[in-house]
Amino acid sequence: MTATLGRAAAPDVAPTSSRHAPVQRWLPLVAGLSYVAAVLLAADTAPLDLLRYAGYVAFALLLPGTLVYRALRRRPHTLVEDLAMGAAVGLVLELPAWALFSVLDLRGWLWLWPLAVVGVFAVVPRLRRHWVVRGYTPAPLGWSWSVAGVVAFFTTYLGYTFLERNPILPTSHDTRQYLDLAYQLSLAGEAKHQFPIHVPQVAAEPLHYHWFGYAHMAATSLIGHIDLPVVALRLAVPALCAAAIVLTAVLGWRVSGRPYVGAIAAALFFVIGETNFTHPVTMPFGTQASFVIWHGMSMIYSWVLLIALVAALADVVDRRPERPVPSIGPGAFVLAALLMFASSGAKASSVPVVAVALAITAVALLIAQRRIPWAVVVAGVLAGAAQLFATAVLYHFKTYGVQLGPFWSFERFWAQPPAGWARPVLVVAVVAAFVINMQLRAAGAVALLTARRWRLEPVQWFLLAGAVAGPGLYLLLEQSSDGNQYFTRAGFTFTVVVSAWGYALAVERARLGRRGRWLLGGFAAALGGLLVLTQLRHAPAATYENSLAPLLPLLRWALLLGVAGLVGALIWAVARPALPALRGRGPVVVLTALLVVGAPGLVMDMYKSAQSPNGGAYATVPLPASRVEAARWTREHSAPSDVVATNVHCLAVYEGGWCDPRSFWLSAYAERRVLVEGWAFAPRVAALGLVPFWDQELLGRNDAAFTAPTEAGLRELRERHGVRWLVVDRSVGVESPELPRLARLGFDNGRMAVYELR
Repeated sequence: MTATLGRAAAPDVAPTSSRHAPVQRWLPLVAGLSYVAAVLLAADTAPLDLLRYAGYVAFALLLPGTLVYRALRRRPHTLVEDLAMGAAVGLVLELPAWALFSVLDLRGWLWLWPLAVVGVFAVVPRLRRHWVVRGYTPAPLGWSWSVAGVVAFFTTYLGYTFLERNPILPTSHDTRQYLDLAYQLSLAGEAKHQFPIHVPQVAAEPLHYHWFGYAHMAATSLIGHIDLPVVALRLAVPALCAAAIVLTAVLGWRVSGRPYVGAIAAALFFVIGETNFTHPVTMPFGTQASFVIWHGMSMIYSWVLLIALVAALADVVDRRPERPVPSIGPGAFVLAALLMFASSGAKASSVPVVAVALAITAVALLIAQRRIPWAVVVAGVLAGAAQLFATAVLYHFKTYGVQLGPFWSFERFWAQPPAGWARPVLVVAVVAAFVINMQLRAAGAVALLTARRWRLEPVQWFLLAGAVAGPGLYLLLEQSSDGNQYFTRAGFTFTVVVSAWGYALAVERARLGRRGRWLLGGFAAALGGLLVLTQLRHAPAATYENSLAPLLPLLRWALLLGVAGLVGALIWAVARPALPALRGRGPVVVLTALLVVGAPGLVMDMYKSAQSPNGGAYATVPLPASRVEAARWTREHSAPSDVVATNVHCLAVYEGGWCDPRSFWLSAYAERRVLVEGWAFAPRVAALGLVPFWDQELLGRNDAAFTAPTEAGLRELRERHGVRWLVVDRSVGVESPELPRLARLGFDNGRMAVYELR
C-alpha cells in the first residue's frame, strides 16, 4: 500500500530518459487488459464478442467522450485522465443519442451517433487540436502497476462470485441464477426495443425508475451487435468496474496532487472489503463492493458517473489559481451539469449525496472565509435541478417507500430493547458495529483532520462532507427493502479519497525513507494476509438466533484485535526510547492496521461463492434451460412490438394462495413485454412487498387464455392488449385441449410450448 508513496506533494513522475520507458509505461495497461480478457474468455465469452465489445468501447465511448472532455478541460494533465473521464462523458452522451434514435425508431442506426461528434471535431478548426494532444504528465510506473493490480484483483473477485456461477445461457434443467439478474436483463431488453420504457413484466405499466444503466446495456448490444445476455452477464460489469477503479485513481491524484493517493483510494474501494468476521459473510448494514456490484449493475454504472462528477465538482470547489494538477477551468461547470443529470437517472442515491455534500461545503466555507462561495452555490443549484428532473420526469414523484426514519436501519437490532443500564450499552454496541463493519476504511479521514488541524482546504471539506452525507442519509431515512443502504454506497466515492489523502499525509509526517515505506507496505501485506488466513480457518458461522446474533462475532473479533493492538502499542512504547528510528512512526502503523482490517472481506465472499457453484451464494432461483429455450424462440419469431402472455407469475405459492410474484425470465430472455408476468418490482407496489396483482380482472383474462380459452377471449387479448404469443410452462399448468384449435403451436420442447394467436 505504501511502498512507493512519495513524500512530496508534486507528482512522482517516472523518468523518461531510457529508450525503453515508453514501452514500460504501456505494460501495465497491456497486462491489465490481457488479464481481464483472459478471465472473460475462461468464463466462456466468445472471442468475437470480446473483440466487438472492445470496438464498441473504443468507437462509441472513448472516442467521442475523450474529444468532448478535451474540449471542456483547459489544460491536459495525463493521458489516462483524458481517457477515463472521456469514458464517463461517453456514457453521458450515449443517453440522448439512444433516446433520439429510439424515438425515431432508428435503433439499428445507433452506431452512427459517434460520427456526429467526430464530424464536428473534424470540421471545426478550433476543435481539431484535440485529436492530438502533447504535454501530458507521464504516470508513475508504480501508480500504473498498482491500479492494474487492483483491476486484476477485482476482476478475479467477479470471476469467482459472478462470472463462473452464472452461465450466459442455462445449461441444464437444474441451472440456478441470482434472482435480480433476469430482472436487469429484462430492463435492458425493454430499453433495446421500446421507448418510453415500461415495466417489461406488466406491459401497460410505465417504469418510473433509475434505468439509465440498462439503456447503456441496450446501446452496447445495438452498436456492438452482441447478444444481450452476453452484455449483461459477461461484459458490462467487469468493464464498468475497471473504469470505476481507474477513475478513482485519477480522482485521488487530481484532487490531492499525489498520484498514490489515487492508487490507495482505488485499493480501499475495490480491494479492502467490509470488516466481517463470519463465514459465510454477513451483511448486517448492507455492503459496498462485495455482491452489490454484480447483483445490481446500476450501482457500478452510477459509480462511474459519480466518481467523474466528484472530480468535476472538486475542480469547481477548489478555486486556487495555482494547483499541483491543472484546473479543468470553466468547462468544469458544463461537465458537472452533464454528469449530474446522467447520475440522476443512474441511481436515485447519487445526486442527494452530492447535494448534501455541496450544502455542507458551502456552510463550512462561509464560516471559514466569511464570504459566500458562489461557485459552490451554483453547483448546488445544478444539483437541485438534476434532482428535480429525476423526481418529476423519471420517477413521477414515486418514492418507493423512502421516508424520514432516523435510525430505522438499526431498529432490527434493538427490536426488544433491554431495560435500565443495558439499553445505552446496546445502542453503543450497535453503533460501534456499524462503524467497524462499514466505516473502518474511512480512518484516514481522521489523520487528515489531525494533520490539517481542522483547517481544511475547500476540496477537502467537499470530500469529507460527501463521506459524511452518505451514511448520514442512510441513518436518517428508511425504506422497506433497505434501499437506504445505497446512500452509504454513494458516499464511499468520497470516503476512499479523503481517507487515502489522510493516509498519505500521515506517511509524509512520519518521514519514512524508501526502506521505511517498503517495510510499512510489507507490514500491511503481512497483516492483511494473516487476517485472511485466520478468517478462512477460524471465522465463526453466522447465526440468527436473535436480532443481535449477526453483530456478536464482529464485536468479539474487534475486541480481540483491539486487545492485540493495545499490547502492540505497549511494546512499542517500551521499545521506542531504545530505538529512535521508531519515534513518530506509531500513528502511521496504527492507521495502516485499521485500513487493512477489512482485507478478508472480498476473499471471504469468494470463498463463500466457491462453495455454491450453481448460481452462487445469494438468493438463487431455478432457471431451467427449457424456459430460456422457449423465450429465445419467441424472441426470434416475434416483432419487438408484440406482447407475450404466460401462465407463470410466481416463484412460489404460499398457503392461502399468496404468491411471490418475482418471475422475470420470460421478459428477460424473450426481450418482449409480457402482459402479466411477475409484478413485485413495479413502482406502484415496490414498497409494499408481496401483494396481489392490482388488476385482478386483467390477470383473470390472462390466465383464462391458458385454462379456458375462447375465441372471443383470445381476440380481446390480441386486439385490446396487443398479445400475439402465449408461452405455457406445463410444470405450472397444462394448457387446455382447446388451445391448439384456437391458436397455432409454434414451439414445443415437452415442458414449454409457445402458441401464436391467429
